[in-house]
Amino acid sequence: MITTDFAPGSPCWLDLGAPDVRAAAAFYGAVLGWDYESMGEGEDMEGGMFRKDGKIVAGLGKLTEEGARSAWMIYYNVTDADATSQAVESAGGTVRVPPMDLDEWGRMAQYSDPLGGQFAVWQPGTNKGVDLVDEPGSLSWTELYTSDASAAKEFYGGVFGWQFSDMELPGGGGTYSLITPAEKQPEERMHGGLMELPKENLALANGRPYWHPVFNVTDCDAAVAKVTENGGSVQMGPEDAEGVGRLAVCLDPSNADFVVLTPTPS
Repeated sequence: MITTDFAPGSPCWLDLGAPDVRAAAAFYGAVLGWDYESMGEGEDMEGGMFRKDGKIVAGLGKLTEEGARSAWMIYYNVTDADATSQAVESAGGTVRVPPMDLDEWGRMAQYSDPLGGQFAVWQPGTNKGVDLVDEPGSLSWTELYTSDASAAKEFYGGVFGWQFSDMELPGGGGTYSLITPAEKQPEERMHGGLMELPKENLALANGRPYWHPVFNVTDCDAAVAKVTENGGSVQMGPEDAEGVGRLAVCLDPSNADFVVLTPTPS
């Protein structure tokens, strides 16, 4: 489970790059019950924060990178963004955005893994990360789809010290690798997973790996109905996953992917 004490290597922040900030704010407000707090004024909103019950759950910004697709960016907690950048390059990855300070809030950097999967890190200052996780309307899991699970494990294990445990999916669905943040963290601190898929199944990112967030919802089917009612679409589900819950893989109106999950009661 994800918690807000943010152990090194665990997800601590996420934000969405959207071509139309106002439309994205309306969509996620309808689907996840989020309130949007703009950091600007007037019609030309460039970005801001999503809140659930007053607590920050994600960020939203204008998509400005030429040729980039609208997507969620997941940030992982680190103690030293500069050292992480060196580790990324040593492991064959790419520094897309070099470490930079965001006032007193913290220090961030963005990367690509060796196959092109994009992710980011956050070295906290006064801002530790999101305020709410693992509750309805908030982040509960992170997931990587990649064409080479072995290479992904080697890379992310080297950069973050992640530990992996494999499980076979029912019905011959393949192997799913569970991610625990660091060597000394117990298994109940698992925060995500990765799965190998053929490149043709990664068309959303033109064959490159990609990360997406999983959001906890109280009613998966009701959330999916809101997705389609508000211009989004469904790639898979809703369906039941034994021991996990009821889930669906969705796209927002700009084709940013995410998952909604109603967890199995513990």
